[in-house]
Amino acid sequence: MATGGLLARERTIAGPRFNRWLVPPAALAIHLCIGMAYGFSVFWLPMTTLVPGADAGACATQGFLDQLTTTTCNWTVPSVNHIFETFIAMLGLAAAIWGGWLEHAGPRKAGFIAACCWGGGLVIGGIGVSMHQLWLVYLGCGFLGGVGQGLGYITPVSTLIKWFPDRRGLATGFAIMGYGGGAMIGAPIAVKLMSVFKDGDIAGVSKTLICMGVIYFVAMTLGAFGFRVTPSGWKPEGYQPVASKATLISHGHVHLSRAWKTPQFWLIWGVLCMNVTAGIGVLSMASPMLQDVFGGRLLGVDPGTELSTAQKAAIAAAAAGLVGLISLFNSVGRLAWASASDFLGRKNTYCVFFILGIILYCTLPTLGHMGLAALFVITVCLILSMYGGGFATVPAYLADIFGTQMVGAIHGRLLTAWSVAGVIGPVLIAGVREAQLSAGVAKNLVYDRTLYILAGLLLIGLICNLLVRPVDPKLHMTEDELRHERALQHEAQSTDASVASAARGSFGILGVLAWLAVGIPFLIGVWIALQKATALL
Repeated sequence: MATGGLLARERTIAGPRFNRWLVPPAALAIHLCIGMAYGFSVFWLPMTTLVPGADAGACATQGFLDQLTTTTCNWTVPSVNHIFETFIAMLGLAAAIWGGWLEHAGPRKAGFIAACCWGGGLVIGGIGVSMHQLWLVYLGCGFLGGVGQGLGYITPVSTLIKWFPDRRGLATGFAIMGYGGGAMIGAPIAVKLMSVFKDGDIAGVSKTLICMGVIYFVAMTLGAFGFRVTPSGWKPEGYQPVASKATLISHGHVHLSRAWKTPQFWLIWGVLCMNVTAGIGVLSMASPMLQDVFGGRLLGVDPGTELSTAQKAAIAAAAAGLVGLISLFNSVGRLAWASASDFLGRKNTYCVFFILGIILYCTLPTLGHMGLAALFVITVCLILSMYGGGFATVPAYLADIFGTQMVGAIHGRLLTAWSVAGVIGPVLIAGVREAQLSAGVAKNLVYDRTLYILAGLLLIGLICNLLVRPVDPKLHMTEDELRHERALQHEAQSTDASVASAARGSFGILGVLAWLAVGIPFLIGVWIALQKATALL
C-alpha cells in the first residue's frame, strides 16, 4: 500500500478495540523527542572548540556572517546560541502556518512529517558540524528542526482533547509534560554520546547529532503511527457535556478564520505571552542568579570571603543542581496544573498563576537579601511549575472558548506568543542586567529590578485573563459549516450503534508496553534530575 494511504487521516479512525489511553503515550513519544530543545545548551561549549589550533587573534575579528562559512576559526557561544532562538521562532511560525492543514491531514501524517523534520534536521545539523559550516547547522537544527518542533508540538492537541472531553487538562498535560521533560532525558544522552564519540580533545558533536536525529526519527514515527482519532460523534460512556458561562465552556465550535480575529483569542495570546516571558526570564537566569545572589553563602562562607577553586566548583555544581530541579518542576508542573484546571477552571487556574506569581517574583529579592537559599530555590521551582503549567493549560482553555473542532489550528496560531516571548524575554533580561552592572550595581542586587519588571508583566497577563468572556454564539459554525469541515477532515458520519461501540477495547499488553516505552525513559530523566539536585543539599 502507498505511504500516503497509510498516513491518511481516514486510516486512523479508531475501531471498537481501541482504548483511548493508548493516545497519551503516542503523544508523549513525540513530545519527549522535541523537548530536547530545552537541553540543546549542552552543545554550545563543545561546538566552540571544534577547530584545534585555530589562530585566536585572527579569528577574534570575525563577525557572525563570517562564522557562517569559516572552516579555520572556531564559532563563538553567541553565534551558536542563536540556533535555539531560531527553532523556537520557527516552532511558532510553523504551528501558525500549518495548524489548519494539520486538522485536515490528521495526527499520523503531521507527526510523521514532524519526525522527518526534527530527526532529519538534527542529521543535517550534524553534517554541518562535521563540515564546520554553521549555515548548514542553522538550516538543519534551526529552520528544518524548528518546523518539526512546531508540527510535533501541536500534532497531539486536537486528538487528545477530542478523546478526553471530560478531562481536557489532564490529557493535554500528559503530552505537553513530555516537552518539559525531554531535556531531562536528551541532555544526559547527548553528553554521554559526545564523550563516546570524542576524538582526542574534540567532542563528538557531529556524530551525536546524527545519532540522536535517527533515534528521534524512529521514536516519533512510532508515536505518529500510534495515533487514532475519534469516530464522529464519539464521547466517553456516561459523559454529558454541560455548557456554562461560569466556566466558559461552550457547545459550539468557532472556525479558525473567525477565532483569531476575536478579542478572546488575543486576550489569551496576551495571557500566554506574559506568562512565558516572565517564566523564560527566570529560567534563563536561574543558574547565574543563584551564584550571584548567594555566592559563598551556599557553602556557609561569609560574604566577601575569597573563594578557592574547589569552593567555586561546588557553587557551580549547586547551580547546576537547581537547573536540574527546575527542569523537573517545569515538566511535572505541566501535568499537575493542567489536571487541576479540570476542577478549578482554566480562567481561575491562570488567575492563580498570575496572582501567586506576582507575589513570588516580588518575594525573591527579599529572600536573596536575607540569605534564605532554601526558600529561594523552592520559590523558583514553584514559579517554573507555573511556567510549564501555562503551556499545558492553554490548549484546554482554547477548547473551552472556541470548541474542539479546530482547536489544534487555533492553538498553532496562539503559539506565536511563545515565539515573541522567546525573543523578548531573554533580550529584556540580558539588557536590564547589563544596564544594572554598567550603573555599578552589585552583582547580588542586579536581579532585583528585573524580577519586579517580570512581576509587572504578570500583572498585564492577569488583566488580560480577567477580561476573557465567552465567544458570541453568532460566531459559532453553522450545522452546514460544521458538516463541511468534518468532511474535509474525513470524519465519516457513523451510526449511533457504531459510535457507541467504538474505542472501548481493553488496555491489554499493548497499552502496558506503550506506557513503559515512554514512562521508563521519563523516570530515568527524573532520577538524573534529582541526583543533580542533591548538590543543593
